[in-house]
Amino acid sequence: MIHPTAIIDLGATIGSGTNIWHFSHVMPTAVIGADCVLGQNVFIGNNVVIGNRVKVQNNVSLYEGVICEDDVFIGPSVVFTNVTNPRAFIEQKEAFQSTMIRKGATIGANATIVCGIELGEYCFIGAGAVVTKNVPAYALMVGNPARQTGWVNEAGHSTKNPQPKL
Repeated sequence: MIHPTAIIDLGATIGSGTNIWHFSHVMPTAVIGADCVLGQNVFIGNNVVIGNRVKVQNNVSLYEGVICEDDVFIGPSVVFTNVTNPRAFIEQKEAFQSTMIRKGATIGANATIVCGIELGEYCFIGAGAVVTKNVPAYALMVGNPARQTGWVNEAGHSTKNPQPKL
């Protein structure tokens, strides 16, 4: 389902069963997997890759260089960057850095993810966190700057053991 107000540029790849809601825009070289949900006012830039069953909530922009593996959750108004030292008067498209979001990761509402890092499998980024460095798999991260305060399991529940399995 693609809402009539969404703009899907010619060349974009969208998997079956994916829903794209109001006022979203998908650029021509974006790749979106199957059974995803893109909420209202979502922007998917060129060369962004989104796996299967990914949920991107309202008001999120995924810029060039963001890669999401399967089963990722991105909360409302999450912010991604793609240059570490932006200046309006300096062209830096060659300096874009990639951000890797591994399988099953959750990013809470209003978090900021600085470019050039990797979020590990099933990690949980708390609402409003500012992530400036790589995050281990199953880590619970909160604050500004984000710091690890514990571990979560694949269901997102706190646990005492790192990298627990369900």
